[in-house]
Amino acid sequence: MGRAWTGAHPLLLCVASGAWLAAAWQPAAAQERYPSRPIEFIVPWGPGGGADQLARKLAPGLEQALKVSLPVINVPGATGQTGLTKMLTQAADGYAISVFIADTLAVQMDAKAKWKLADIEPAAIMIRQPSAFFVAEGSPLKTWKDVEAEAKKRPLKVGVTGFGSADDITVIYLNAKGYQFQSVPFPKPSERYTAILGGHADLLYEQLGDVKSFLDSGKMRPVVIFADQRFPAFRDVPTGKEAGHTIVINQFRAITLKAGTEAARVKAVSDALARVAATDDYKAWLKDQYAEEASFIPAAGAVGFMRQELDVMRKYAPKGR
Repeated sequence: MGRAWTGAHPLLLCVASGAWLAAAWQPAAAQERYPSRPIEFIVPWGPGGGADQLARKLAPGLEQALKVSLPVINVPGATGQTGLTKMLTQAADGYAISVFIADTLAVQMDAKAKWKLADIEPAAIMIRQPSAFFVAEGSPLKTWKDVEAEAKKRPLKVGVTGFGSADDITVIYLNAKGYQFQSVPFPKPSERYTAILGGHADLLYEQLGDVKSFLDSGKMRPVVIFADQRFPAFRDVPTGKEAGHTIVINQFRAITLKAGTEAARVKAVSDALARVAATDDYKAWLKDQYAEEASFIPAAGAVGFMRQELDVMRKYAPKGR
């Protein structure tokens, strides 16, 4: 007579238990809270410039919204590509974000660029500003007409962020019109500003808000602003268009993640940025930076905006690039 069944075989219990644990673990892993640890906030430029100022302005608000710390890390070099590469070589998990600006986008026109726009996932455009040429207060070049006249006689050095940047494209555009301007790259903003103040460069290509402290202290002044109309705070300064120069490449600064990052994580960062952008404090900061009031563009429209800006750059870049 056979024995009565008194329970499951121990081996079957182990298999069943293991299967249950695996099933229970998978949803938990898939639903891991994001973010659950610090997010590296990469600035592909040196301290003190517009990209650095933006990151340090955003970080406290993002920390409050995302409930984790966002240490800001400066990684300058190669017109922003060194810092961008640092982000792109990490996992697409949302734990590394980077400031991405118009000057780095311009590098896309170089067929040798080692990255493409499809490699990044913009979370938002955070600031848009007009660009200008500046001179030191003691410069003998008092007006844009003075600059044009002198550039017909000799090469004038222009402090720019890097070769292939929007700055450099503007210099190349002006040279094609018979002037003599020479791009001199300085990846660190402090070096770029010191160059013009110390007489190592004749002109600086920069955004109004980025050098506000120098403007307020009277150490620098704009001689031409590349915009569609005169800027309210500098009504005596002509636009490039008034001088017959149609080029207008506005600076923008975005926050990006690596392409392939889970959509929900990109949305979490984008939503947090939207919350910061909607605050009165951030709106006041945009005004203080001489930026467009409606600078913010959410993730859904950011790629389209970048493609439009790239088309503008291609219009003015040297043929064959």
